[in-house]
Amino acid sequence: MHYYGYVGYPYDEVRALLQRSSLDLLQGATTSAAARAASIAASLRVGVAGVEVAVDVRTHIRRIRDEESIAGLPPSLSLEIAWEASHGAPIFPLMEAQLSAWQVGAGETQLEIEGYYRPPFGPIGSALDRAVGHRVAQAAVHRFFEDTLEEIRRELSKAEKPRS
Repeated sequence: MHYYGYVGYPYDEVRALLQRSSLDLLQGATTSAAARAASIAASLRVGVAGVEVAVDVRTHIRRIRDEESIAGLPPSLSLEIAWEASHGAPIFPLMEAQLSAWQVGAGETQLEIEGYYRPPFGPIGSALDRAVGHRVAQAAVHRFFEDTLEEIRRELSKAEKPRS
């Protein structure tokens, strides 16, 4: 799974936010601020054939890599993230992804998420995944990514100084 998008803020501001508040930001991407304050779990919700599928998940940040500009390439920040079901983890897939950010202009940052997951239950789980599970996973990751972009925009807009 691979998605990308842009935020209209300088890379240095996005980078600082991700370094400072990445776990809160990622958890906030899938739940309201009130629910986030009440629990360390986020809730992924995906509609499948008119039915909403939801599972509480825990977000883990496994590694943060801050790469300097090399050979003309822009600097970048990458977060290796994973999320798993808070309860009943063995019956849900383990999702892993890399969220990356880099400057594309003076006031614009590109973000990208590339991820994969392992369906549970071995060969039976793989068959179920081919039938429907992969669509649920793709929708969940896409929504998670879109919500992450929105959380970044929201947080950075709070930090903007009023212009006179």
